[in-house]
Amino acid sequence: MIDNSRRKHLTHMMGLAAASTLSPLSFASQSKPDKPVPPQGIGHRIKHISYSDQGARPDGVQVMYNRKHVYVGHMFSDGVTVLDANDPRALKPVGFFSAGSGTRTHQMQNHGDILLLANGANIVAMQSYDGQRGYFENNLADSITNRKKFRSGLSIHDISKPSELREIAFLEMPGLGVNRIGWQGGRYAYVSAHFDGFTDHILCVVDLKEITKPEIVAKWWLPGMNRSAGETPNNPKGKRYALHHMLTDGKLGYGAWRDGGLTIHDLSDPTHPKLLSRMNWSPPFAGGTHTPLPLPGRQLAVVLDEANAQQCAKGLFHTFVLDVRSPENPVTISTLPTPNDRDYCASPGTFGPHNLHENRPGSFQSEDIIFATYNNAGVRVFDIKNQFAPQEIAYWVPPVPQKLMDPRPNIALDAKTADLYVTREGLMFVSDWNAGMHVLEYKG
Repeated sequence: MIDNSRRKHLTHMMGLAAASTLSPLSFASQSKPDKPVPPQGIGHRIKHISYSDQGARPDGVQVMYNRKHVYVGHMFSDGVTVLDANDPRALKPVGFFSAGSGTRTHQMQNHGDILLLANGANIVAMQSYDGQRGYFENNLADSITNRKKFRSGLSIHDISKPSELREIAFLEMPGLGVNRIGWQGGRYAYVSAHFDGFTDHILCVVDLKEITKPEIVAKWWLPGMNRSAGETPNNPKGKRYALHHMLTDGKLGYGAWRDGGLTIHDLSDPTHPKLLSRMNWSPPFAGGTHTPLPLPGRQLAVVLDEANAQQCAKGLFHTFVLDVRSPENPVTISTLPTPNDRDYCASPGTFGPHNLHENRPGSFQSEDIIFATYNNAGVRVFDIKNQFAPQEIAYWVPPVPQKLMDPRPNIALDAKTADLYVTREGLMFVSDWNAGMHVLEYKG
């Protein structure tokens, strides 16, 4: 719990924030939201700017930003909402794209006016899980119990008109679809996709030389994942081996394989990814490796494990700092501090890391300041100038959601801060699985 001195400090800080004038950021206008704003949460060196229910579709996952518009993919609502962010104090829903009922398009990447969108089965609607852990502890291919029609593959969109996602190409990937994409522009996209015959998501390299004619040029997977080739799954019971996504640094690719750990690949020839190393800290830690952020200027990587058990039932999940001067032999040198401003394990629901701001082109970029989202604990900002002793320097804890969007039974109503995009000016567009989007300002 927060002690009295901390409580007084936060109360004083929130009072100052409420009394302050317009932020030094230059906004297009000062219009008021047309709906009541829910509680603004508690922050330290982070100021709450506004809230949006995303056009009555508050379930948000990945966030992209282009031409002062925010694109948010939905976890349950089968689509992408476009928000006009010219005035960050009053986001306005201006567009919605859907690939059809049953097709989840929750993850995307853009570079300029081109956006790549994941298409796949709305897993939650097609499973019989009685809670959250079922999704994280079973092979995807063995999970579908209520298969419905959906589209599986990668769609490519022109977003030069910000309120529209004009589809210009679709690359079919027969299977259960795409989970996530690694692409920051350039010829090749690194896609996490499930194909028929495989246990779960694997690495798929897509050539975008002709943007309207994308082509699969390589696949790579962990041993045991290709059932169609007679391989036998070797993931332990209750452990899920699946590529969450890959991020790249020049000719190196960093792959996060959930309970299968981290891989580093030589991508000198993207059509033939070469494994340089694999490390897995599960066990002793709980697994769930989710986001691998390379920091090439410092020859470091920050690798986050996604928390996936309620009330710390699997122990604490961590975010690791790795020395990758030798990609063939990465070394863990520290972990980011675990938030301790209250007893989060005693709160309903899940506690622990979920995602990192990924230093995308055009966004806030730093190899010293790391922005992270947490289940229950909101947004956390870390200073890793001393990579051996990272420090938390700012945070924002959201209010408890007013409504549960997740249709699975036995799911606690808790804050699931999913993703964030940080602009060069320090504005943060922050999504939640259940609770819409908060706009925050980093005051560091």
